[in-house]
Amino acid sequence: MTELAKKRPEFRNINAFKDLTTYRLPPAGWVSILHRVSGVIMFLLLPFILWMFDTSVSSEISFAKFKAVFNVGVGFVPGWFFKLVALALMWAYLHHFIAGLRHLWMDVSHDAVSKEFGKSSALFTLVLSIALTLVLGAKLFGLY
Repeated sequence: MTELAKKRPEFRNINAFKDLTTYRLPPAGWVSILHRVSGVIMFLLLPFILWMFDTSVSSEISFAKFKAVFNVGVGFVPGWFFKLVALALMWAYLHHFIAGLRHLWMDVSHDAVSKEFGKSSALFTLVLSIALTLVLGAKLFGLY
């Protein structure tokens, strides 16, 4: 056996039960997974989006009902729950939009695609989407 054969790295499969709890996913991996999750959230909440749009623009009476849902609630579901759903929807849209712009930028400028750019743009995407969600969430919950 030669010296070169001894220095070759050993690749192994990841055991889902032992290794996934200690596996560190890079920021680009998190952005990729969250991009898919945000798309699924927006798709699943599409009826809620359509309901919000319809009741908010139909008439003054329906807009008052719309506001009452977020302030008082409906039936046994409190208003803060609807605000949390709207906040999740805001995060999903913002993250999906910013991550989509990141992917478009990487597609357009092939020379900018590197490991360092992937990490920095992923961190920028995560920070910006969370920061904008916090700002809009503060407005939604009436902090300003």
